[in-house]
Amino acid sequence: MAPLKVGDSLPEGVKFEWAPITDADPTACGRPQEYDASKEWAGKKVVLVSVPGAFTPGCQAHHLPPYIQKLGELKSKGVDVVAVIASNDSWVMNAWGKVNGVKGDDILFLSDTKTFFSKNYGWAAGMGDRNGRWAMVFDNGKVTYAENESNPGQVTVSGAEEVLAKL
Repeated sequence: MAPLKVGDSLPEGVKFEWAPITDADPTACGRPQEYDASKEWAGKKVVLVSVPGAFTPGCQAHHLPPYIQKLGELKSKGVDVVAVIASNDSWVMNAWGKVNGVKGDDILFLSDTKTFFSKNYGWAAGMGDRNGRWAMVFDNGKVTYAENESNPGQVTVSGAEEVLAKL
């Protein structure tokens, strides 16, 4: 299936696995649960960021930190939800958020292992089962921004600065 593009709608039935962040201890985690993105994101402005993997060098050093640092700016531009997806399981995604100081649902760390969103609607990385590095913005269910990194080792069109500039 071709990746979503500007003007497309968020498909029905998009679900991820999620272990909500309820405390700061990265060695403890609750039970994973289903996160129904199609339902939860209805009527909202959402920034969805895909990374090749939690704790990987580029994602940890260059991709995630600017989203954490600029969360207030994103919210001031009307963003209701910032979500990061990777092919890692929900426990790893939960720990990644905690290690980076994210509390509660400030930023959602969602596992893309069950629905294969990147393969069906985004961009796979061409590195086996890993997600690609890309960003999409949904506003009231419609894609208003969708860009894929031509080199998954770089953070340009999927970075926080570029997304902020397009909001």
